[in-house]
Amino acid sequence: MSRFNTTSEGTKTVNLAGGEAYKQTPELELISILLTSFANDSFYRSANDTFDRLKELVRICDKKFVAQAAVYARTQFGMRSITHCVASELAKHIAGEKWAKDFYSAVVYRPDDMLEILSYHTSKNGKLPNSMKKGLAKAFDKFDAYSLAKYRGEGKGFKLIDVVNLVHPTPTEKNADAIKALVKGELKSFDTWETELSKAGQTATNEEEKAEFKKEVWIKLIREKKLGYFALLRNLRNIIEQAPEVINEAIETLTNEAIIKKSLVLPFRFLTAFEEIQKLTDGKIVRTVLMALNKAVDIAVSNVPKFDGETLVVLDVSGSMQEAYLGTKSPHIIGALFSAVLAKSNNSDFMVFSDNAQYHNINPMDSTITISNSLRFASGGTNFHSIFQTANKKYDRIIILSDMQGWVGGTTPTREFSEYKKSTGANPFVYSFDLKNYGSMQFPETNVFALAGFSEKVFDTMKLMEQDKKALVNEIKKVVF
Repeated sequence: MSRFNTTSEGTKTVNLAGGEAYKQTPELELISILLTSFANDSFYRSANDTFDRLKELVRICDKKFVAQAAVYARTQFGMRSITHCVASELAKHIAGEKWAKDFYSAVVYRPDDMLEILSYHTSKNGKLPNSMKKGLAKAFDKFDAYSLAKYRGEGKGFKLIDVVNLVHPTPTEKNADAIKALVKGELKSFDTWETELSKAGQTATNEEEKAEFKKEVWIKLIREKKLGYFALLRNLRNIIEQAPEVINEAIETLTNEAIIKKSLVLPFRFLTAFEEIQKLTDGKIVRTVLMALNKAVDIAVSNVPKFDGETLVVLDVSGSMQEAYLGTKSPHIIGALFSAVLAKSNNSDFMVFSDNAQYHNINPMDSTITISNSLRFASGGTNFHSIFQTANKKYDRIIILSDMQGWVGGTTPTREFSEYKKSTGANPFVYSFDLKNYGSMQFPETNVFALAGFSEKVFDTMKLMEQDKKALVNEIKKVVF
């Protein structure tokens, strides 16, 4: 197995911006795509090109490792579409493997994962292999009647009943009645927050009555704790506008540490909620909810490890980092959030760079979101050289958040990195944090690691890598199915 760091200067390439770079190992590139790709177009590469590259990586990498990486990305980092693609593409290569069935069961985290896998596979790769059928049949063991009803897929190309008819799951004590009812078309719908709100809209005779019904539904959902954490985040604005009476109760859930840790909500989702609430004008309630969101995100990232020694965090603010990538979220915004997380947790020095690099003061006493919002500024090209030309002290680690598409400065920054080490006596770990999975690196050194992912869990991996350079590989290889 290749290590997740580059060790040779013989792997030079040209990045998508036209600058000199170094190739990633295929395994590293695979992980980068799995942990950062949301199946959409980006500044330098289309979604189709990303999928094409992913298929090639599935072909050339160790197949068991690919499967473990997909399960890791789905269950630990909350990634969905890209793992569905891998699940399908692996089918071409793992026929006869004893673990194949267990992989297909493990990569299914919710019932609708089965619908997406089948939809992709039948459109791209045709007939379902037996291992996939057996694995998806086994996946049904995880789900009760509520889950099967909620994700039955009505109105979609593939429905859950189609999966049942294709894979013939063996009913368990937990789901036997539900599967039987599903086959007969008699599976009772459970009232979700979506269905309850929909009913309120359908039965109302005027706008005033509709507003009152929705108010009652929100009150019921909050007080009976029927709203999932992500749904709560998405609907905070609606709750404020339609049912302010229960906003304090909603905040109790919003800031509940146990619920936050269990939710798998990616940190940037808090930013989306924060931005929506800022649009409102009801001062007191808005301030209360914004304070709660600040608290929630601080809880979400509270387990970020503390690093020994001196840390420098570097954020790329170049033009290619500004393009919207995740809805309204650009790599720059995600990088700013992660910079804030690191600054707050470790009292790190902080630097921004584009054509040139400069130190930037951060107040670690500010909230994570406040710090993140203070870093939203932009400028021109991407000059990695300037980082090491500007760094003026001995650091134990340097964390660079970028799309890794350096092109300003002529060559890769190897010489400047070497000069920095000589002048300061430093031999830092450098974490090259790839926010766009373009497949190249800027550094060939042995203590330089490429990382990816939009979950704070990646910081734990950084900590482990300082004791074990194979830490990320080893974490993935621990995945059992």
